[in-house]
Amino acid sequence: MARKPKDRYRFSHQGKLTWLILGAVGPAIVTLMLILWFGNYSGKVQWTITLVILISVGAFISAARDHVIHPLQTMSNLLAALREGDYSIRARGARADDALGEVLLEVNTLGETLRVQRLGAFEATALLRTIMAEINVAVFTFDPDRRLRLLNRAGEDLLGRPIDKLLGRRADQLGLAGCFDVSADEPLTLSFPGGTGRWRVGRSTFREHGLPHDLLVLTDLSRTLREEERRAWQRIVRVLGHEMNNSLAPIKSLAGSLETLLRRQPMPQDWKEDAESGLKSIASRADSLSRFMQGYTRLAKLPPPQMEDVDLGELVQRVANLEPRLKVQVVPGARLQIRADAAQIEQVLINLVHNAVDATLETSGHVEIRWRESDDWTEVIVRDEGTGIMNPTNLFVPFFTTKPEGSGIGLTLSRQIAEAHGGTLSLTNRDDRTGAEAVLRLPR
Repeated sequence: MARKPKDRYRFSHQGKLTWLILGAVGPAIVTLMLILWFGNYSGKVQWTITLVILISVGAFISAARDHVIHPLQTMSNLLAALREGDYSIRARGARADDALGEVLLEVNTLGETLRVQRLGAFEATALLRTIMAEINVAVFTFDPDRRLRLLNRAGEDLLGRPIDKLLGRRADQLGLAGCFDVSADEPLTLSFPGGTGRWRVGRSTFREHGLPHDLLVLTDLSRTLREEERRAWQRIVRVLGHEMNNSLAPIKSLAGSLETLLRRQPMPQDWKEDAESGLKSIASRADSLSRFMQGYTRLAKLPPPQMEDVDLGELVQRVANLEPRLKVQVVPGARLQIRADAAQIEQVLINLVHNAVDATLETSGHVEIRWRESDDWTEVIVRDEGTGIMNPTNLFVPFFTTKPEGSGIGLTLSRQIAEAHGGTLSLTNRDDRTGAEAVLRLPR
């Protein structure tokens, strides 16, 4: 049979304090008792003094224990109250000129600090809850098992159920599993009991109790897209109406003039010349309107780029050779291969070089084209020595042009091609001299 370990008798703090007091006053009491009982005193005196000594010693020990133990119990109660979240209790006797008072003063200060912090936390939490309740985006938080832990009012409306019916459900049960795998920049088409449309998904992570949690934010893009679509249609209709009115108004006027001419009796001798001039003007305006509509169709039906390996140097040289009005200087660069639609990029460079030559012919300057690598980009730069850009605000506005025979779609189409390749197109005035600089940036 196994032997039980011997119990270890451990004194409590009160017991240790009692024995320390007895150890301090014990020798004096024993000496006094020896003198009393072995001295020449009567029995009555001996017992009376003995009782007085014992009662006094007991009262002294009790008072000493209470004087030391009571403040410790008070601090224990204060700390327990702080642990339970009750910061209203304060210790009496807290002062700076006493060791125990300084301890109590620090405990009271700690309680006040925690009270202020808790009040601030409550106010911040209340503000956060108010903001989450009022914003019109759906907010969801999921634990590591992708179970719903929190959502706002917009999330309830979107899922069509109250919060108590949703908490604890998995993301796939709520129709939100696809939101964890989609790119943040890619709109997602989703259907929920509270609405169907295109949504922007924002996702981030945070930690709670040391565990990673997911935060999902769904923003409805349908209304924004509809508004942008409406504005785009308004701009298109305004441009189309303006251009068609500019062409149809003179056609109508010329047709009326020709009708009046043909009704005149007798006919004037030069009526054939007037009629031919009017018909030529009508044909010219009709041709201008036709070119405008062809340009619009071309801009609206740009096909997606067919990517292939393209030697950039050969492409640039070929574009420079296509310009018959002015010799375009090609600045040699490193041999680069890019992934692009050669026909579309060639069209962009033709447009840029054509515009540069148009501007340079007015000043008898030069045009140069070069390319370079910059970080993760390949840049093709076209510089001219023309008069510069007078109105940079409307550069990429469709159908805006300052040229008498211009269509106003060249730069717009070029930027559309650049963005379809994941790149950019910019056009600015030069810093070193008069002229403009176009920069086509394509991903390497």
